Amino acid sequence: MAITTNLSLDQGSDFQATITLYSNNTQLLDLTGYGAQAQLRKSYDSTTASGVFTVAIPSPTLGQLVLTMASTSTAVLKYGRYLYDVLIINSSTSVKTRAVEGIVTVMPRVTR
Repeated sequence: MAITTNLSLDQGSDFQATITLYSNNTQLLDLTGYGAQAQLRKSYDSTTASGVFTVAIPSPTLGQLVLTMASTSTAVLKYGRYLYDVLIINSSTSVKTRAVEGIVTVMPRVTR
């Protein structure tokens, strides 16, 4: 079952968030041999993604995912609420598991 983590990002700014995953809520999840992908959409029924996060796994044994999105990508997002999730993918079996899900609030910018 995916953990719920809500995020907030500033329109037109570089975004970065680190999320730590645990197995059984106590031990760090070893992400060795995994890749990941993440998207945000306006609703569950949206046929296209509103944005795509770059997901890095810098230290697999620490269970950390780092989500980033460049300012050029956040600039085109309309302010408001979106949904997102992160899939982790076992590279040897190709099994995809939804690890994280939640709401992303895009805060509007003033300075352009």
